Amino acid sequence: MIKYVFFDFNGTILDDVSLCLDLLNQILIKQGKDKITLTKYKKIFTFPIKKYYELAGIDFNKDSFEDLSKWFIKEYQPKSFKCSCYPNLQETLKKLNEKGIICGVLSASEIKNLTEQLEELNLKDDFAFILGLNDIYARSKVEVARKFINDNQIEPTSCLMVGDTTHDYLVSKELNMKSILFSKGHQDISILEECNVPIINDLEEILKYL
Repeated sequence: MIKYVFFDFNGTILDDVSLCLDLLNQILIKQGKDKITLTKYKKIFTFPIKKYYELAGIDFNKDSFEDLSKWFIKEYQPKSFKCSCYPNLQETLKKLNEKGIICGVLSASEIKNLTEQLEELNLKDDFAFILGLNDIYARSKVEVARKFINDNQIEPTSCLMVGDTTHDYLVSKELNMKSILFSKGHQDISILEECNVPIINDLEEILKYL
């Protein structure tokens, strides 16, 4: 029985795909490279972020990953406040809460930035817990989730991970959680299908898998 739902943030709660593609293309143009399409973006997006940058054609001899990460966050953070949440998010959270299910956010974003985004979107109070990383380099979120589960003596099999990438699936697998993948985010559905877990097109479909 599912007692906890862990929501990824970028591409699952927040529809920031177009913004991330635009910022990536700004980097490529700066380096004298061709822009990429949304279709290619969704085919190459992956974790760690450095690998996806390499697949996009970014040259780290021209700009270091650290410098690009700092530039990205500086540009991304204020612009992200104008992005919308995906449809039916709050309605779904309400229905989950009515069922006694505890909902939270698990993101590879830096925790202060993540909290600020949730506050700007008036979503912070909709979640019982918010889990993010301590830096801006978007590495794996496995350990922060593991610590939360252990500290709160939660049975992992009672947890459901909802995300939009194969990384979210791998996080759930590593922690022995169940998982559902959302098709409207940063990765192409053909890539998500390789995980062999349920794929939803609307967040409200989560309710079918409890």
